[in-house]
Amino acid sequence: MSDARRPSPLHSRRTLLRAGSLVLLLGTQQIARGATIVAVRVWPAPDYSRVTIESDRALTARQTFVDTPPRLAVDIEGIDLNPSLRELVAKVRADDPNIAGIRVGQNAPGVVRLVVDLKQAARPQVFTLQPVAAYQHRLVFDLYPAQPPDPLEALIAERLRDATAPLPGSAIGTGRAMAAPPLTDPLGDLIARHSAPQAMPPALPVPGTAVATAPVAPAPAAPARPAAPATPPTTARAAYSTDRLIIIALDPGHGGEDPGAIGPRGTREKDVVLKVAHLLRDRINATQVGGNPMRAFLTRDGDFFVPLAARVDKARRVQADLFVSIHADAFTTPSARGASVFALSQGGASSSAARWLANKENEADLIGGVNLGAQQDRHVQRALLDMSTTAQINDSLKLGSVLLGEIGSMAKLHKPRVEQAGFAVLKAPDIPSVLVETAFISNPEEESKLRSAAYQEQLADALMRGIVRYFAKNPPLARSRTV
Repeated sequence: MSDARRPSPLHSRRTLLRAGSLVLLLGTQQIARGATIVAVRVWPAPDYSRVTIESDRALTARQTFVDTPPRLAVDIEGIDLNPSLRELVAKVRADDPNIAGIRVGQNAPGVVRLVVDLKQAARPQVFTLQPVAAYQHRLVFDLYPAQPPDPLEALIAERLRDATAPLPGSAIGTGRAMAAPPLTDPLGDLIARHSAPQAMPPALPVPGTAVATAPVAPAPAAPARPAAPATPPTTARAAYSTDRLIIIALDPGHGGEDPGAIGPRGTREKDVVLKVAHLLRDRINATQVGGNPMRAFLTRDGDFFVPLAARVDKARRVQADLFVSIHADAFTTPSARGASVFALSQGGASSSAARWLANKENEADLIGGVNLGAQQDRHVQRALLDMSTTAQINDSLKLGSVLLGEIGSMAKLHKPRVEQAGFAVLKAPDIPSVLVETAFISNPEEESKLRSAAYQEQLADALMRGIVRYFAKNPPLARSRTV
């Protein structure tokens, strides 16, 4: 090549600079095919354990489940092993009820294999979530135990633990005597069988009475009158096994992947409402109404996500008498303040603010992440949730009114009446249900109160008084509970 046609050193340098500028303008997404891992998280819970891999681009995964020993192997394509993925190994807690450990390795170029070793047989679900709220793309492994925990059995276990303790002294508050307990209670019978020694005879004599040595003659038939109840039990354990148990379902909002509203100081709604729920649970479990003990059931008892429909289903499975969902919301401006109580509306919302809040709360499934592909009979489930009756709504308004009055005695109210809107979590067709917004966590002053242990105690006391007042005017039905 002649010197006239050969590019000068200055021309070559300019060409390289232009190429370098083009590389910078294209950016990493156009040049590199791999995704960047933003965060990895592990959420253990009795219901299920969740593993989340968050990335700046959607990940593709192929999973294989092995029964013996139970483990889930997932090949994640388009990424290489990096320190962020290695963090998953250390994030597994020893007390995780489902995950024994996690192993990661480079299975092939551009393919990372992740193996989740399980403590028991499981029904794993692997799915992806599109970016929403503060999250980018998420690859999610939900590890459900093959034999899911029964919430009713959990209540039975709690009652058996408490059976050896002295009966609570006096009820909180006063009210009319409740309806008489049912003559037969399957839940009580099951508890009695669990608490009785194996060699115990079918019927025990009451201390101080003679033991019958011959069959007792049957009483004359009297269709119009129920049989006389047995002699009242004399021990705490027996008393707890034959009474009418009043179950209150407490629903701490959000949890796990869904932090809920976040205050100016970083206070997370999911943490505050769980603390209030724990305090209220202690009060409920120590209370009797009309001689009947109460028992609180929490839809979540830790930091994990529960879909809205699952919260309703849990309350119905334990045949709850009331459902109280606890929240602490935020608004677009920090000036909004005050507590509110909401009931369901089959029609339109009672105000534009109630409609806005219901829409916001109903988005929890999008943020927390629900595997839509694994939901079965969604249309049937939606129809069930839409069957809430006028009677349920009327009872919910009564409950909401007394709760609002008690909260108003210790805190500022946002609205002086119970509002209504289409909250998905309030759609149990047979349980009076309310949603309590304890305060606006977006208000700096109210955020400080919500962080205060003393204020949390006052909130729990107010809610407890409201529940007792409700039952004083609306005794629970005397009904048997099916196990």
